[in-house]
Amino acid sequence: MALTYSSMLDLQTDLIKFELLNSLTNKSFSSDSLDNEKPSLIMFICNHCPYVIHYHEELVKLAKDYVENINMIAISSNDIIHYPEDRPSKMKELWSSLGLSFPYLFDETQDIAKKYKAECTPEFYLFNQKQKLVYRGRMDETSPGSNSKPSAKDLRSAINSLLMNEPISDDQLPSMGCNIKWKAN
Repeated sequence: MALTYSSMLDLQTDLIKFELLNSLTNKSFSSDSLDNEKPSLIMFICNHCPYVIHYHEELVKLAKDYVENINMIAISSNDIIHYPEDRPSKMKELWSSLGLSFPYLFDETQDIAKKYKAECTPEFYLFNQKQKLVYRGRMDETSPGSNSKPSAKDLRSAINSLLMNEPISDDQLPSMGCNIKWKAN
């Protein structure tokens, strides 16, 4: 596990289009099918990362609190040859065990992670209804072994501000976690 920080894609970047395998349905899922009346939360995660595992309960709470009001999409871009626990069948198993139903997509070519400049898991990207990036970075300040319980306060603050048409602070902190497991070239 190599601790890595997100590179912080520029605010106001347009939502980067994608069409990826949804591990839950075994069918393709496209960004064109997002509800344009809602903001979109795109998160880069994976199954095995201790930083993502640290936030499992918060992912469930976020879905419970926001899935009706925002598009929620998770994407795993890890190399499944060297990290087989991140393959789509295991992604589906994890979502089932967590009781989550929003799309968990597999970025087999890793092209989408590269376009988003994703560096680590987890990373969070919040887009407004105009598909402009308004928040990118961490869920909160906690990490595995920090003896602090996750609250998702940074991400929740951004989502709540967006839903209430209030300004979102530009003072945003990078996410930290395991580096994305890139394929060898």
